[in-house]
Parts: sequence; structure tokens; C-alpha cells
Amino acid sequence: MPELPTVPRLLTTAVEALGGVSRSGQQTMAAAVAHAIDTKEHLAVQAGTGTGKSLAYLVPSLRHAVASGRTVVVSTATIALQRQLVDRDLPRLAQALEKPLGRAAKFAILKGRNNYLCLNKINSVIPDEPAEAELFDAFAISRLGREVQRLNEWASDTETGDRDELAPGVSDRAWRQVSVSARECLGKSRCPFGQDCFAERARAESGQADVVVTNHALLAIDAISGIQVLPEHDVVVIDEAHDLVDRVTGVATAELSTTAITAAARRCGKLVDEREIDRLDQAAEAWHTFLDELTPGRWSSLPDGAAPVLALIRDAAWNCRTALSPQGGAPADPETTAARNLALAAIDEVHDAAVRVLTTFDEPDPAAQRDVIWLAAEEVRNVERRTLHMAPLSVGGLLRSRLFATATVVLTSATLQVGGSFDGLAVTWGLPAQSGGKVDPALANGAEAPADAGVLRWNSLDVGSPFDHAKAGILYIAKHLPPPGRDGLTPAFLDEIERLIRAAGGRTLGLFSSMRAAKAATEALRERLDTPVLCQGEDATGLLVRKFAEDPATSLFGTLSLWQGVDVPGPSLSLVILDRIPFPRPDDPLLVARQRAVESRGGNGFLAVAANHAALLLAQGTGRLLRAPDDRGVVAILDSRLVSARYGGYLRASLPPYWETSDPQIVEKALRRLTGAPN
Repeated sequence: MPELPTVPRLLTTAVEALGGVSRSGQQTMAAAVAHAIDTKEHLAVQAGTGTGKSLAYLVPSLRHAVASGRTVVVSTATIALQRQLVDRDLPRLAQALEKPLGRAAKFAILKGRNNYLCLNKINSVIPDEPAEAELFDAFAISRLGREVQRLNEWASDTETGDRDELAPGVSDRAWRQVSVSARECLGKSRCPFGQDCFAERARAESGQADVVVTNHALLAIDAISGIQVLPEHDVVVIDEAHDLVDRVTGVATAELSTTAITAAARRCGKLVDEREIDRLDQAAEAWHTFLDELTPGRWSSLPDGAAPVLALIRDAAWNCRTALSPQGGAPADPETTAARNLALAAIDEVHDAAVRVLTTFDEPDPAAQRDVIWLAAEEVRNVERRTLHMAPLSVGGLLRSRLFATATVVLTSATLQVGGSFDGLAVTWGLPAQSGGKVDPALANGAEAPADAGVLRWNSLDVGSPFDHAKAGILYIAKHLPPPGRDGLTPAFLDEIERLIRAAGGRTLGLFSSMRAAKAATEALRERLDTPVLCQGEDATGLLVRKFAEDPATSLFGTLSLWQGVDVPGPSLSLVILDRIPFPRPDDPLLVARQRAVESRGGNGFLAVAANHAALLLAQGTGRLLRAPDDRGVVAILDSRLVSARYGGYLRASLPPYWETSDPQIVEKALRRLTGAPN
């Protein structure tokens, strides 16, 4: 093969072909990604909005894939970015670089098996168990029936079977009727629809691709399960890397509830002896009785009486599993095999969860326990459900051994520096802290630093942003307001919000720390303002964002997903209001356990966990303001602790460098000038 053009030349060709403009940050990032691939050193790149980071990592990735014949995996946290890469960026880029690379690059998208419609399940009509709260809800059942009917009609039209292509979407409950997990799947060779399977087709395409786009959850499953889900690869690019730890933690989290045990027993149905099902039902009843007597919260040790009940669940589940295993003889028909696989998957989850709790507390030293276990109670349609959750104290060791030790990894996001340093996130990924050369266990979410932690080599780079934040945006901190309390939004806060929105003429994205606060603010401001106010939850989030973008007079209030998921350039967004610093809930068992683990090793648990969490969300939230070069506006944070508390400087160091003020009159005049209103 002839020598391929350099990455800078390929990037220039791509930018010109796509009608873009040369950006220094993009060029610097592309060169750094190429260097990381060549040297096999990991890289963390902070690239602000407008940098063009997708092209900056796709161009060197495609060059490497074509030159080496190896696949590059690109992992994202959100569906929106996956669709942008597969539907827009990669097709245009492959066409632009076909001539200099010598061929058209191939790309594919790969998701977990349960994201694809299962032809065998939809044709076999093996129903999912109804949710407990839906048994007597005729409306819920009829809605489910309508959704499943629509899925059956869609099955004959879809080319991909990909849930994300179904518009409008359906409930998770309906989708489970037509999909299977990897554990439930019959396997291509045993399934009567194996040759036409959507999931198998997607996997086959990914095996031939130069770049495979996937998500953090599937990346975690590939690492955790030990079963190869992704094609062979030597480079992984993790976009939206600020979300990596949370997504991996989510995949590694399990739960054990009475509902799950009884559902597993029903799944076994006629497949095993009734006596085995009765034992499992009895175990479920014992678990329900036991949990009912406990106070929700974290388990620091195994409560009295828990061990025998958990052993009962473990053994009953194992007996069912043994009975479900094929006993030889003629192979079962596909429908029976599918039903057995569904039952096995449910039984395995119950068995493995019980074993996980027991083994966690087998560790004599509580400080060495790898899992955090807690009991949660929630009300669903006036029915209280109690569930035992188990989550890893840290995922750094997992990522270090299963991700960084097996491929060259590039991590990028608009927000990777916390408190002005990459170390806060790096150590949660399992990388050595650059400041000290080794993993600092006081920062690593409670994870012990292994003796060879310093072997992993990585570099960091902040390529900045093409936006001039100090000239384009104002950071207004309302230090005259009292610190926010537990009683919701006070009249002083509502007065402040009203004045700001009036000055902006609408054009406001309100980011609140809870849905209760967002709804309360919406209700109050609708009575005070003559401009429209939308609230998250009143319609599909995507539709609300579209309405907000189309009408500059409209304001949109919401909570967590809006902090990271809104991209509205132009005059429809001139003001971003944050009601308070988004600290995690002080009673979150996992985060509290991580803080205590840090403190037990002499670190500052609050800064390492709670403040880092808040800093990332603040950076994401304030980043909603400037989305295009001509954008101008104000970020208003109504939490005086950002300037009065000792940790305020640490949090502000994580924010874009806006011009800062605490004078409300300056801010109101600036907003009026933006809208052309008289001051």
C-alpha cells in the first residue's frame, strides 16, 4: 500500500470538503490523537464546544484503521452523538477521504442485543411477565397491547430492527416483549431466524468496519463479562468521557427484589418440577418478610437473619437452574428453547445477586469490601417496593485492567478538568495522577492503588475553545441571595428569576437541581410572566427543546438531562439560570461510601467525590450558553456559596472563563442590550 497522507493533510482535505474552516484547536487535537495512536500512550483531551473534536479524532482513527487493517472503537454516552457520528459525520468524512486514503472507509454502529428487535420472540409470542402494579390497571394493559401491535407492524418494515429508529418510541415494558438480552438469546445457529437476525447482522457489519460506534454501556459489558462483544480492536476513543465512570458503574450495579424472584419463578413455568418453583416462591416470601422489617439505607454489615434468607434464595435459584439445563436427548423446539433461555437469564440474575451480597460480607475487613450494598424503598402507584442494590465502590481497577491494559485509549469531552486539573477524573478511570505520578488513593473513589499503577502512561491536553468566553458571556453569581435551603425556592429566588427573564425577554434555559423545584418555578413564573414557560415532563424532551429553539420568547425549565443534553445556538438562548450548585444527594449510599473511603485514607472525601460531581455538572450546565461563534449571553447561578464557601474557588476553576460579576443591575442591562430592549 502506498504511503498515506499525514493526519494534518487529511484533516485539511476533510475540512475543505465539508465546507468548514481551519481551527487551531482541532489541528492540535488531531495531531495529539495521532501521536497517542503511534506511541500507544493514552490521552485525555479537553476540547471546548465548537472545537470540532469529532473530526479531530475521526481523521487519525480512519487513517490508522486503513493503514493497519485494525478496527477503531468510538464510544459515546448519548444516542444523539451516536446518531450524529453515524448519520452525518462518518458518511461525509468517508466520502471526503476516499481518494487520499485509497478506498472508502467503512463504519458501523453496534449496540447491546436488547436494542434490536428479536424476530424469534416477536413470532413466538413469548410474553413478558406483567409488572405487579399493572395487574389491575386496564389502561396500562391496553396501552401495552397497542404498543406491541405497532411493534409487530414495524417489524415487517424495518431494515435494522434498531429501537432508536422507531418514531415515536414505545415504553420499555412494550419493547421487552420483542427483544432479548444476550443471556436470553438462542444463538444464531439454533434460532430459526438466525440468518435474518438484526443483532447478528449489526455485529457482522461491525466486524468488517474500520470504525465501530458504540456506547459506554456496551463498552463496559465487553470489559466486565469477559465475553467478546466488540470486534477486535487496538484503539478506543471515548467521547463524552466525563460520563464514563457513571455509565460503567450502572452496568456493574445489580439488585435483588421480591418482584425479581417471583418473576424468575414464573418464568420457569412448566419447565421445571413444581416443587422447585415452590421453593423459589417460598424464598421470595421470606425475602419480602425480611426486608419489610428493615430500615432503608446502607448495609455496613450483614443484618441479623440475612444470611440464611440469602442462602435460601441462592440454593433455590441454583436448583431451578440445574433443572432448566438441557438433559440430552433430542433438541427442544425453538419456542421451548427460547422460554428456557428467558428463565435461565432471570434465574441467573437472582442467583448471582444473592451470591454477590454474601461474598461481599465474607470479607473480614470492611475497608476491603469492593461493593456497596444498600436497601431502597420506593412507591410505585401506591405500592411500596423494597430492593437491595449492590454497586462497585470503584470501577478504576476494572477500567485499568480491562480497558487501558488492552488498547490505546483516547478520552475526550468539553469538560474533563475538575478544579483546573485532569487528575480528579483520571484517578476514577484507574489512571495514575499526573501530579504525583501514581494513583492517589485519596482521590480514587476509595480504590486502592496497585503497585504497578504507574506503569500506565498517559498525556493530557486542553485545546481550549474557539469562543472568547470573557467577551461573549457573563457569569453572574447572585451573592446577595441567602444560601439555598431545603424549603424549595423562596420568594427572593423567584423574584430574581423573574427579573432576569424579563430582562432577557424570555430566551431562558432554567436548570434546576430537582424536578420538584423545576415544576414549582414553572408554576410560579407562569403567573408572573407574559412570555411562555415550558417544563420538562410536559411533553417529550426533544419536542420541548424544539419548541424552545423555535420561539425566542419561550423559556424552558427542567432538570438533569437538560444540564447536558441541550444544544440551542442562536437568539433563542441568551440566559442560563442554575438554581443551586448541583451537589449529589447527601443520602446517596454509593457516593457517601466513596467519600468515606477517601477520608479513611486521609483524603478530602467531599472534594474528591461530591465537589467533583458538582463541578462536572456545573461545567456542563454553563456550557449550554455558547453553542455557536455569534452567541452571546449570561449564565446566572443563584447560589451564593459559589463565592462565599471555601470550595467555591475549586468549583469556579472548573467553569469556562466567562467575565464574572455579582451586580444584578449590570446583568439586567446587558440582557436588555442583547434583545434591543430599552434600559
